[in-house]
Amino acid sequence: MAALLLALTAPANAQGPTAAGDAAAAAGRDYPARPYAVTETRAPCADFTAQRRPFFGDTHVHTAWSFDASSQDTRNKPPQAYEFAKGARMGIQPYDDQDQAQRSVGIDRPLDFTAVTDHSEFFGEMRMCMTPGMKGYWHPVCIAHRWFPGLSFATFGAYGMAGKKRWGFCGEGNSDCFAAANSTWRDIQQAAEQAYDRSSDCSFTSFVGYEWTANVGAGQNLHHNVIFRNEHVPDRALSWIETPSQVQLWDYLEQECVRDKPGCDAVAIPHNSNLSAGLMFETARITTDSVPTGAVTAQEAARRARWNPLAEIVQHKGASECDSRTATWAGDEFCNFELLDYDSFGGKSSGTPGGSSMQVIALFVDRDELPVTRLPEQSNFLRYALKKGLQQQAELGVNSFKYGLIGSTDTHIAAPGLVMERNFPGHGGAGKGSGDGTPAAFPDDLEYGPGGLAVLYAEENTRDSLFAAMQRREAYATSGSRPVLRFFGGWDYPDDLCGASDQVARGYAGGVPMGGDLPPAHAPGVKPRFLVSAAYDPGTGEYPGAQLQRIQLVKGWYRDGELQEQVMDIAGGANDAGVDLNTCERHGAGHRQLCTVWEDRDFDPAAQAFYYTRVLENPSCRWNQYRCVAAGVSCDNAAGIPAGMEACCAAGTPKTIQERAWSSPIWYTPGQ
Repeated sequence: MAALLLALTAPANAQGPTAAGDAAAAAGRDYPARPYAVTETRAPCADFTAQRRPFFGDTHVHTAWSFDASSQDTRNKPPQAYEFAKGARMGIQPYDDQDQAQRSVGIDRPLDFTAVTDHSEFFGEMRMCMTPGMKGYWHPVCIAHRWFPGLSFATFGAYGMAGKKRWGFCGEGNSDCFAAANSTWRDIQQAAEQAYDRSSDCSFTSFVGYEWTANVGAGQNLHHNVIFRNEHVPDRALSWIETPSQVQLWDYLEQECVRDKPGCDAVAIPHNSNLSAGLMFETARITTDSVPTGAVTAQEAARRARWNPLAEIVQHKGASECDSRTATWAGDEFCNFELLDYDSFGGKSSGTPGGSSMQVIALFVDRDELPVTRLPEQSNFLRYALKKGLQQQAELGVNSFKYGLIGSTDTHIAAPGLVMERNFPGHGGAGKGSGDGTPAAFPDDLEYGPGGLAVLYAEENTRDSLFAAMQRREAYATSGSRPVLRFFGGWDYPDDLCGASDQVARGYAGGVPMGGDLPPAHAPGVKPRFLVSAAYDPGTGEYPGAQLQRIQLVKGWYRDGELQEQVMDIAGGANDAGVDLNTCERHGAGHRQLCTVWEDRDFDPAAQAFYYTRVLENPSCRWNQYRCVAAGVSCDNAAGIPAGMEACCAAGTPKTIQERAWSSPIWYTPGQ
């Protein structure tokens, strides 16, 4: 069994530095030796850093090829999304009668990498419905999509995604839609190739990817973003409609990527566990009645660990770390961050075009099966999964929830990295669209936000280097800002390491970085020590960043059948920082840098454990409050509040936000 688990969890096509050189030579290049496999033909980066540096990106981006984005009149496609990520401004909906965009957007700083991840489920249908002359263009479903886009959430979202069906214009055996989908898939690959900087400048990396958009029952979310290592990808992008369960996604990646396409490899990144109604962290085996069946086996856990090294902890549709409204986390005040009031898409009751998602799903699902709108339970959140993984490790010998943590936007307006609270235009998708005219006072549902960023520690800005970071989980998430976070674990870090000029080098030499496993202790009785440092994001002259408030360490452990956790402030702490809600000006003390070496004095060498860090910035205005201030809303004059902006003065409306970063965990396994 141990040999089987090792084979299942080892990265496909894994190669050492010598094999990497051989691969480069076979490709016709003389590539320098690297600590990861080199699988592509390109120039080595002039800027190579053995101690790795953080690269900021977005791995969750939708364009006009996604059915929900298209229904909201998103017209920009992958080429425009990649240019936007590089710093170009872009016009977005609404459009006038001359097809001129009425808004334009841009980001304050370019991204280092991006993956466009359109919903694969309707690649063909979107191409056919939106291209004059193609078969299906005049089918009633396509006419409705173009002229009555709100119906698309029923015709495509409910009938296709929930009902797992396709329309008659797809042809016999759906062959016409599959052929059109393959054309779209080739266009996506071509856009990624054109955007990728293969020169020694290494200014930007694009990844070929898509979203496998699994929706179980009446809206339980099991969505995964599939990111491929390089240009070697399967001939098709597998969709949820043709997939009984996540097990078949793994089968597809193993067969049509690893075995059929030499050089192909991938990761599948789950997101929005907060909307999964607890299903995300159950067995991946689902019956035809959309019910998980049986307990997780060691083999299943190993397969999940192989393909899911990362999880998305924050994005446009909320955060998935923890929820202070549950008894488990009632004592953790900072779990009260970007939370939704429902636990599945089926529970959402506002904001979806054409009515609530419950109404749309009810067109194709028996009303008795619709979920009652309820707050998420602890099983929806990643901290629960991390603890559950410790129990799996103890009982099965493998941890299927050994997740590194990233953030992303889930933008549905083709705008990767558009994460600033100020001037947020709305990301669409399950939120508000603005294809029918000028956006309302609030351009998105108030429970949604701009989303976050993925940060990868890599030696150079290439696909191979960044992908290796994904696989070893040396990654962290931010809620949108760009603090620089380091986290190392070992047994002998000295107390004065924060002041050392070679701090990072000694961090690597004396232990493991975030995403790693603590090595065996070198002597009985020693306790693990952790080096954590954070530097604030200064922002730009126009959009300055907020200083840091504190660093927290979150510890989870499992022993004798009990799962436990603890949250501790280990650097910084409460201060006098705040924000003037009338002007959104920040005030008070903060830190440009925080660093500490922390020892786990309560360490139990017999207990499975994980440790991750959470860095909190000083408070600032949330995006909706910036809108209220710009509109001159005065809550002292109720009669003068502009129509549509009453929420500015509602007691339950969040007005501030504490931007943050989450490191990937470091794990401890007894006897390992």
